[in-house]
Order: sequence, then structure tokens, then C-alpha cells
Amino acid sequence: MSDLNACKTCGKVAEDPGHLCAPVTLGKAYVCQDCGESSLDARHVCKPKLEKLKYTCENCGRLAVEQDKLCKPKEI
Repeated sequence: MSDLNACKTCGKVAEDPGHLCAPVTLGKAYVCQDCGESSLDARHVCKPKLEKLKYTCENCGRLAVEQDKLCKPKEI
């Protein structure tokens, strides 16, 4: 994870605040291991991640790639 910065004026986001005209630090950025995009939300779901999902939990509806990550897995 790395700090993510945004420009107060134009909204552009960058890791290096020197590339922004009026930077403010947004906090720690999560970098998606599937698509490489930075996000402030570690629950980021992208198309490559969606394609990997194979199971859903019959109890809570959570999605997972591996069935051992769910308490009552059901194949999608």
C-alpha cells in the first residue's frame, strides 16, 4: 500500500503529490493484484477479479475464488 494524493482543484489522483497543482493526501491506497489499479477501497472489484470468482456462500452471500474461504460454499 502507498499514500494516494488528489488535486483539490481538478480531482486528478497520483501517488506523487508533485504531479498535482493543489495536492491533498487521501490516505493509504490499495493496489489491486488483478488489474493494477489504485483504490482507497480494499474491496475493489474489477473485471479480472470477477472472472476468477467461482463460489458463493449460502449463508451470507459472500463471493470467493476458493471454497475454503467460505463457511457454506456453493459453486456459481
